[in-house]
Amino acid sequence: MARALLTLLALLLGVAVAAPGLLAGADPLAADPLDALAPPGAEHWFGSDHLGRDVLSRVVHGARHSLSIGVAATGIAVTAGVLLGLAAGLSPRWADEVLARSFDVLSTLPELLLALLVIAIIGPGTANVIFAISIAQIPTYARVIRAQTFVVRRAGYVEQAVTFGRSPLTINVRHVLPNVLAPIPVLATIGLGTAVIAASGLSFLGMGPQPPAAEWGAMLSEARNYLRVAWWEAFFPGAAIILTVVCLTVIGRRLQRRFEGRTL
Repeated sequence: MARALLTLLALLLGVAVAAPGLLAGADPLAADPLDALAPPGAEHWFGSDHLGRDVLSRVVHGARHSLSIGVAATGIAVTAGVLLGLAAGLSPRWADEVLARSFDVLSTLPELLLALLVIAIIGPGTANVIFAISIAQIPTYARVIRAQTFVVRRAGYVEQAVTFGRSPLTINVRHVLPNVLAPIPVLATIGLGTAVIAASGLSFLGMGPQPPAAEWGAMLSEARNYLRVAWWEAFFPGAAIILTVVCLTVIGRRLQRRFEGRTL
């Protein structure tokens, strides 16, 4: 099961990175009113939308938008979360308390709601969506890294490095940092799925890539008025979101079980 999902995820990533021109030769923005709402068939495998655009082409090209937003937001959140978590774990007690309480306050808000608040302040747009999602995810990574830092600082090899007279910078870079990063691949895999959902949700609300851009959430938003007459317009981008998130979540959970030493 996990191998099949990993293969499917690799296929989705391959589509997003290199395959739009190979799998979908039609222009995702080319409208043909005479061919609007055509059902799935030989000419349009996934049917056409209300403007006559090929749904398959838009779903394939939309993978690049949706996954790039998720990857960028997760990368920023991981980087900032690691730095802030380390800063909290290595700082004096008063600074650690300030950072820790800040993480706790931000963590009380659901990630999507926090992203919406950020978007309300800075405005819509692809770059702003990436920034908003990353801000919402930072506390998750920062809290884990902070806790890991406390554990690693008390490890025997760190105490031995202190005894040998290593500088604090050397100890933190060579001993603390590499060992606190162990849970990050697990968190980032699951977090990427969360970021894809958040990106699609914000785009559905009109805050992400603007029409006529092919993005899964934006496609769902455009298709909601045609569900009774053209189910395929919403079904295929929705299925793409579900498959991507399920793959990322299952793989992330498997990695988590392996990291925790439990039976797979």
